[in-house]
Amino acid sequence: MNKLKFLFTLTAMVSALLILNGCAGAKGNTKSDKISAVHKMRSTDLADLYKLAPSARGHVTGAYGYAIFDNMGINLLLVSTGQGYGVAHNNRTGKDTYMKMFSAGVGVGLGVKDFRGIFVFDNKTVFDRFVEQGWTVQGQADAAAKYKKDGAAATLAIEVAPGIHLYQITKNGLAAQATIQGTKFWKDDELN
Repeated sequence: MNKLKFLFTLTAMVSALLILNGCAGAKGNTKSDKISAVHKMRSTDLADLYKLAPSARGHVTGAYGYAIFDNMGINLLLVSTGQGYGVAHNNRTGKDTYMKMFSAGVGVGLGVKDFRGIFVFDNKTVFDRFVEQGWTVQGQADAAAKYKKDGAAATLAIEVAPGIHLYQITKNGLAAQATIQGTKFWKDDELN
């Protein structure tokens, strides 16, 4: 019984730390440092995506806009939490909007998950709604990858909502399935 109590207390403490730290965004001491860290993350994640799926470049650059997030998640026994930061980029205006994300869920497990996601928005309506109102995924949204023919290239696109596609990069490469549950995305008041 004492082991169970200890594990529950440990899980609660780690979850509380993640929740408190969940609003922390990009690394750095100044606003400029944090923005530079976000831009570096964007460059790295796009380069990784284009290496894994070269045809994704046309999908990202041809879309109305895109958003890129890095999220580190921890799953301890029955509780999973994650925090992250990112940037939404409007391809039409060139404007960047800096954002944060936080996720929480319930599930048995133990481990750390590195989530890097590139959301691609088909049109102004879904992009503006994501940026201005944020986005909350309640419950669970599972999506399986679909291959579409675009000329001679095959583009890996996971549709997570109408007009919103997701490329999810894991340690093992591009994910063929994405699970987003209990995740909230919102503007970063400090960086915008």
